[in-house]
Amino acid sequence: MASSQLFNSFLSYSSLVNSHSTSTVHHYMPKLVIKCNNTPIAVNNISPPPPSPSNINFSAKYVPFNSISTNTSTTESYSLDEIVYRSQAGGLLDIQHDMEALKQFDREYWKTVFDSRTGTTKWPYGSGEWSKKEWVLPEIDNDDIVSAFEGNSNLFWAERFGKKILEMNDLWVKHCGISHTGSFKDLGMTVLVSQVNRLRKMNVPLVGVGCASTGDTSAALSAYCAAADIPSIVFLPANKISMAQLVQPIANGSFVLSIDTDFDGCMKLIREITSELPIYLANSLNSLRLEGQKTAAIEILQQFDWEVPDWVIVPGGNLGNIYAFYKGFKMCQELGLVDRIPRLVCAQATNANPLFLYYKSGWKEFRPLKASTTFASAIQIGDPVSIDRAVYALKNSNGIVEEATEEELMDAMALADSTGMFICPHTGVALTALIKLRNSGIIGSTDKTVVVSTAHGLKFTQSKIDYQSREIKDMACKYANPPVKVKAEFGSVMDVLKKYLSNTRLH
Repeated sequence: MASSQLFNSFLSYSSLVNSHSTSTVHHYMPKLVIKCNNTPIAVNNISPPPPSPSNINFSAKYVPFNSISTNTSTTESYSLDEIVYRSQAGGLLDIQHDMEALKQFDREYWKTVFDSRTGTTKWPYGSGEWSKKEWVLPEIDNDDIVSAFEGNSNLFWAERFGKKILEMNDLWVKHCGISHTGSFKDLGMTVLVSQVNRLRKMNVPLVGVGCASTGDTSAALSAYCAAADIPSIVFLPANKISMAQLVQPIANGSFVLSIDTDFDGCMKLIREITSELPIYLANSLNSLRLEGQKTAAIEILQQFDWEVPDWVIVPGGNLGNIYAFYKGFKMCQELGLVDRIPRLVCAQATNANPLFLYYKSGWKEFRPLKASTTFASAIQIGDPVSIDRAVYALKNSNGIVEEATEEELMDAMALADSTGMFICPHTGVALTALIKLRNSGIIGSTDKTVVVSTAHGLKFTQSKIDYQSREIKDMACKYANPPVKVKAEFGSVMDVLKKYLSNTRLH
């Protein structure tokens, strides 16, 4: 090919994931395909991406979750354009995709489609989530989608933490909190608000969207609703979330009600209100949220070049997320992209641990409880809506449930921060579960393990300040690193530095 032809050729990119190496952080690298005279020429044996499957009618619908968990057929189903949150029997719903339509395309097709879209600026496919649109909300028009190009979050090789603390070389942290509003809730809310946007354009009489929240859900809801010019109503438990979390829905224009109860009380109220007023319920009782959150699992596989990790550890409160991860992994298995799924671990705070107690009883009896205050405030939930979903996910992934005390989760957070991360307390819960399972030998030193970090550490700076200042009552804060007060004199500064350096190994 002449050089002039090359310069005049149209360049298109297909983002393909690097092959896995435990010595590098996974990221997307563009691979080049050249078109000359409209003829694709593969470079390095990489074929151009296939055309979009626009001639296939992909679809999805609501079905009773019980029909999925018991693997029984049902005639009960609902269009996603219907406003329905519960089955006729009062149980949870799930979203079921037309798998036969999706199976008309093989695994290499889907891998290439996902990779070719990821990280581009083409609307809406540059979003890590909407790059998988056919697997999420296949029937929505692109113009109805409300997206901040969420997803594509960093899969961080936690080399120092893994080697120093756990003698592990293959530990990864999926930083879902590196997102538009600072938490994984963006993944679910882009789907839910997009569907509401579609319904309002269809003249469905919805005056707004409402949620009960421990902080992160309200932040995501308010941002996406503000972007779509849809009113949002937020029920928050008074004095139980951080100021950083509280300011987000206020700044984004939500109508915020601070209610003198806990999350479970707020949840009860919002369910009653949305049954009486034309306000769309945005909590994870709504299955749309989980469709978005499942893409984090698909993204992990994509970032590992479709190599399945041995373990994935997820903090759990209302318990929708553990099921969402299971659903994402399982969908990849059913469509042939992988041949197995990882073992899942759900990590709970001891102060809000109904799933852990249920697991320890051998799944004999679930008992809701009154959650006590925990630094992991987003999972301070004693009566989780998605308990049945979580149990199903754990049983079908040979899963485990662990817990973390307040001191354990804060120590784990501090340890992780000392190795270069800046995580939230909920990730501290997940890391505590990892430490316990590693120390007991359940997780091996060579097991490829992913810890899901659900929110950004900057949302929880007060808890970090209190820990580093050793101001938490009845907590040793043994990894605290408070500043040293010193006089503004050369000699005083030199004395302090010499003492510090004498106790520090320089590298």
